[in-house]
Amino acid sequence: MTARNRYKTYVENGFYHCYNRGVEKRDIFLDQKDYTVFLSYLKFYLSPPINPRGPSPRLSPAQQLSNHNQTIKLIAYCLMPNHFHLLIQQSNRDSMTRFLRALSTRYSMYFNKRYDRVGSLFQGRYKAVLVSSEMQFLYLTKYIHRNPLHLPGYQPANLLEYPYSSFRNYTGTITQNWIDHSDITSQYINANSRNSYQFFVEEQQEISTEITTLKGLTLDWET
Repeated sequence: MTARNRYKTYVENGFYHCYNRGVEKRDIFLDQKDYTVFLSYLKFYLSPPINPRGPSPRLSPAQQLSNHNQTIKLIAYCLMPNHFHLLIQQSNRDSMTRFLRALSTRYSMYFNKRYDRVGSLFQGRYKAVLVSSEMQFLYLTKYIHRNPLHLPGYQPANLLEYPYSSFRNYTGTITQNWIDHSDITSQYINANSRNSYQFFVEEQQEISTEITTLKGLTLDWET
């Protein structure tokens, strides 16, 4: 079934779980370079302009218009072989649409050129689900960061080894300045305690609690 935006009504300053996958569930990341290129586009669109006081000679006019640093905040992400997850906050009602259109189009052009293919890369338009509570917001980051458990060889204890998610930003292992995790990590001050965010993600909590909290927000609930 063709993917459509889950909700058509977008709100200012709303938090959304955005996701999309390859057409016919095909892989959209075939090697390390593909992941790296997609992440470089995220960084480009979400980082402050090189010269915020005026046009930069290092960027083309088209690139300067594509910066979304002032309208999109990326809280969490995970790239999987055939799909991606983004948890974002948009400032304007159309910020998310503009950002995801630019990101998807640019990556599709790169992918099609590299692999000498034509046609759609993604399974229709992205889906976006509004996060309606703080509990959903928290557990959604856990769901996103636990996605690599679907891959061979990954267990909760080695989730930090997965290089294509924002989880390592949350534990202080790396810093990607275009990720804003302060709303989550501020709740976990002592990284060595059982209350740390890392423990929260790695633990397998009562499944009924997570299902109730995340129902309707994730790919697992798509029909």
